[in-house]
Amino acid sequence: MENIYEEIIYQADSMSQQLRKTRRDLHKYAEQGWCEVRTSSLIASRLTELGYHVLTGSDVCFGPARMGLPSDGQLEAEYQRAISQGAIQPFAQRAKYGYTGVIGLLDCGNGPTVALRFDIDALGVSEDDSAGHLPNAEGFRSVNNGTMHACGHDGHTAIGLGVAEILLNLKKHLHGKIKLIFQPAEEGVRGAKSIVEHGHLDDVDYVIGNHINESQDNFQISLTTGATLSSTKMDILYRGTAAHAGASPEKGKNAMLAAATAVLNLHAIPRNSQGGTYINVGTLHAGSGRNVVCDSAKLEVEVRGETTELNAYMEDYARRIAISAGEMHGCSCEITLMGATESLESSPDMLDYCEKICREKLGLSVAPLSSKAGGSEDFAYMVNRVCAHGGKGLFFNTLAPCSGGFHTKSFDLPESFLCNGVKVFCGLTYNLLTGGRP
Repeated sequence: MENIYEEIIYQADSMSQQLRKTRRDLHKYAEQGWCEVRTSSLIASRLTELGYHVLTGSDVCFGPARMGLPSDGQLEAEYQRAISQGAIQPFAQRAKYGYTGVIGLLDCGNGPTVALRFDIDALGVSEDDSAGHLPNAEGFRSVNNGTMHACGHDGHTAIGLGVAEILLNLKKHLHGKIKLIFQPAEEGVRGAKSIVEHGHLDDVDYVIGNHINESQDNFQISLTTGATLSSTKMDILYRGTAAHAGASPEKGKNAMLAAATAVLNLHAIPRNSQGGTYINVGTLHAGSGRNVVCDSAKLEVEVRGETTELNAYMEDYARRIAISAGEMHGCSCEITLMGATESLESSPDMLDYCEKICREKLGLSVAPLSSKAGGSEDFAYMVNRVCAHGGKGLFFNTLAPCSGGFHTKSFDLPESFLCNGVKVFCGLTYNLLTGGRP
C-alpha cells in the first residue's frame, strides 16, 4: 500500500507541466457560470478519452434548480463564441443553454461511492493587461473581455482532470465507485443545487471538495472546523410611474425612492444573538434623467448567516423590507432569487482522516486546524445531502502563495502547487476504496 502512495506522489509530480498547460488554456478562454460551453466540452472529451462513463447536459443539471441563469440571447452568444474558440462537438451542443455540468463515472466494483467536486466557472472581471501580470506577459491572459479566472477555478479544473487520469491508472486496486463532478456556476452560489436536485449525491458515501487558498507560509494544505456562511443572492426590481419632475411630480410613482428606502432599511436589519449575520446592497441602478420621476430601479443584494437558520432570518427580514418599501411609494416589487447556499461544515472525523493521510502518506504539511471558514460555498448542498443519508463530507484548502488577491483583475496562482491538490484527492480516494475509513 505504501508503494501506491509513492506512485500517486510520483504521477502527480510528473504531470506538473500537463497541469500547467491545461490551466493556462482554461484561463485564456475563461467562461462565466452557465456559459462554460468550451470548458465543459474539453472536460467531457478528456474524460471520454480516458475511459470514463460521461454524463453531460441535462443528465447532470436539473433545469428548474439552476439559479441566476443568463438570458437565452446571452447563452446563444456564449455558445457561438465557444464554438469559435474550439469547443468540441457533440459535447458543446449538450451544454448549450446553461447545461454545462459534467460528471465522469468510474465503476471499480463493490465498495463505497466517492464523489469529488471541481468547480469550473470564471468571474465577471476584466483581466490586468500590464506587463507585470504573468498571464499577460506569457500570453494566456483571458481573451474574453470582462471575464477572467480570478478565483482559481481554472486550477481546480486542471486538478480534476489530473485526478481523473491517476485514479484510472489505479483502477485495478480500487473497490467501489467514483464520481468526478465538474460543477458550473459556483460563483454566486448558483450551480451545485441543480446537480444535487438531479439526485447525483443520493448514493454517495463520501464527498470531497477543495479550493485553492492564499498563504505565504510553508503549509501546503489547510482544514477548518468552522462552517462557511450560508447565503442568499437576490435581485429586487421596483416598477413605478414616470412623470415630469417639475410639471406633475404627484402623478409619478418614484421607484428610486422605493429603492433608497429599501437600501437604508436593509442595512438596518437588527443583528442576531445566535451568530454572525451580514447584508450588502452591491448595486443600485435607477433613473433616466434629472427631470424625470424614476419609474424603474434595481438592487443587487446578498444576505449571509453563520448558519443556514441565521441566513433564513436575514432573508425573511430583507424580503419584508423590500416589499414594504415598494408599497410605501406605490411601486411594485419583484424579487428574483439569483443564488443561494447553505452553511458547510466538514464531518469532524473526515478532518482528522485527511490530516493523517496528508502527513503520513503523502508527505504534505498541514496548517493547524482553524475554527473560522468565512465566505460561502455552494459545495454545501453536496455535503449536506450526503450527510443527510449517513455519509460524510470534506472540504479542504490547497495553499499557495497567490498574487493579486481573489476576485481582482491581477489575481494569479503558482501552477507548481496544483499537484498538491491532485495528491490529496487521489490519496483520500485510494484509501477509501481500499478499505480505509475515517
